[in-house]
Amino acid sequence: MRISGLQKVTLLDYPGLVACTVFTPGCNFRCPFCHNSGLVTDVAHADNIPIDDFFALLNKRKGLLDGVCITGGEPLLQEGLEDFIARIKDLGFKVKLDSNGYSPAKLKKLIDDNLLDFVAMDIKNSLEKYPLTTGLATFDPQPIEESIALLKEGRVGYEFRTTAVKEFHEAEDFRKMAKMIEGTKAYFIQNFKDSGAVIAQGLHGFDRETLLGFRQIMLEAHIPCELRGVD
Repeated sequence: MRISGLQKVTLLDYPGLVACTVFTPGCNFRCPFCHNSGLVTDVAHADNIPIDDFFALLNKRKGLLDGVCITGGEPLLQEGLEDFIARIKDLGFKVKLDSNGYSPAKLKKLIDDNLLDFVAMDIKNSLEKYPLTTGLATFDPQPIEESIALLKEGRVGYEFRTTAVKEFHEAEDFRKMAKMIEGTKAYFIQNFKDSGAVIAQGLHGFDRETLLGFRQIMLEAHIPCELRGVD
């Protein structure tokens, strides 16, 4: 289990809770708009924060923090993740996992073992545009479909979310994504903003009016939808 980044306090990453956020290196996707590119493209040189240092922080923050967010990269690629989460839970903290949904068996194991309280899964695009959006030459949609179905069982709190990028998304994609996540309880459209550390340069977000149009598509499909990152 590797930790390559740590945000000691966040009011945004875990809905309704005060939390800290752990960043893990490595990912099986190469999304051009990824804002944590250093954790994806240069894993060997990513920082290593000692696990004991992290748990020392947690022990000091008991009563101040409610939960821990684990993000990446793709955390489900980490060896020892299950033991790491179990140790967090033993200290009384809630755990939120961010995932691209491409490892449904690992996700199911964590849910079955009651190690997760909340999961945020990225819906990158309509399935036929996943290869383009994830930077992969070939793509099997089945793992994504399995993870969506797993979360929709409602055994753990969850949300689906899409980062909207002008070069990758159009209205028809949101119509198709609405069908992918039909019956979901929470979906968010996040506007792309160039952090300066993305994998590919020259990408753009959408104006507010266009994003509201995408939201309306989801609402008309009976998908509860809100916007994030919109001025």
